[in-house]
Amino acid sequence: MAIKTSTFSINGSTYTLDKVSGTNKLKKQIQMPTKSSFSQPDHAYAALLKIIDEAGNVTSVDKTHPVYGELMKIRVKERVAPTISVAKPSAGAYITRHSVPIEFTVTDNDSGVNPDTVKMNINGSRATPTRTAVTGGYKYTYTATLDDGEHNIVINAQDNDGNVAAQKKVTFKVDTVPPELSVSNPPEVLVTNKNQLSIAGETNDATSAPCNITVKLNGTDQGAVTVSADGTFSKTVTLAKGANTIVVRSTDSAGKYTEITRTVTYDADAPVILSIEVTPNPVYAGEEITVTVEATD
Repeated sequence: MAIKTSTFSINGSTYTLDKVSGTNKLKKQIQMPTKSSFSQPDHAYAALLKIIDEAGNVTSVDKTHPVYGELMKIRVKERVAPTISVAKPSAGAYITRHSVPIEFTVTDNDSGVNPDTVKMNINGSRATPTRTAVTGGYKYTYTATLDDGEHNIVINAQDNDGNVAAQKKVTFKVDTVPPELSVSNPPEVLVTNKNQLSIAGETNDATSAPCNITVKLNGTDQGAVTVSADGTFSKTVTLAKGANTIVVRSTDSAGKYTEITRTVTYDADAPVILSIEVTPNPVYAGEEITVTVEATD
C-alpha cells in the first residue's frame, strides 16, 4: 500500500510532509516557534508525526516512542540576552555613608533568567545578594560596608538558553568626611578702615575634589569664587560700616561641607576731638604739664 498522508504537528500547528520523488522519503521545512521551549515540559516542544496509508492504517510517533521519542522533543532556543538594570547606586554617585545599599534587576522575557549565572563582584570580590522573584526575572538587593574612596560593582548574568547579558559595571565613591578648609585672611577678629577686603584661604578633599567655595557677607552670597588647582582661593568683598559677618563654606562633590566664620569691623571715621585742656600753661622749665583730651569715635 502507498502512503496517503503524512503530517508533522508542533505547538498547535500541523504541516503536511512532501514526498521526495523517486524515494520513500517525506520532507518538509517547518518554521519553529518564536519562543524558547525552556518553559515547556522536558524543556522541549512535543512534536507528533503521523503517517496514514491508502488503507487508513496510522503510524504515530510522539515523545513516548521507544525508538524515535527523543527526536520528537524539539528544543528551541532564543537569541536575546537578558537585561541587567542597576537602580542603586547610580554610576558616578557619591555616597555619604559607609553603608551602601545595592539594588539591581535581571530580566528575560523568554527562556527566563538562570539565577545560578547571576554573579556580583564588589571591587573584585564576590558578594551574594538576596534574590526576589519579579515579573520576567529577579530583583537583587545587598548592603555593602565600604571605606571612603572609589568603588565598583560588576554584574554578570545569562538566561536559561545560555545567552550572556552585557556586563554591567557601576563605579561610585564613598565620602563620609567633609572637606578641609582654612582661611588665611581675614583673621578671626579684624578691625579695619578699608571697605575692600580680600578673603583668602585653601581647601581640599581627598575623595571628592574639586571643592566649591561660597562666601557670604552678612548673609548675602558674594558670587562665584575661583578655586585654583592647588586648592587656594581668594575673593574681594565690600564691607558695610560696622560689624560684618563673613561665612566661608567649602562643599565637596559629595555635598559635604565645612564652614568658617569671621567677624570684621569696618570703621572709616576718624576720632572727633571734643576738647583739649593743657595745664599749667605757661609752665616753668623742667616741670610737668597735664594734658586732658575729650574725644569720641
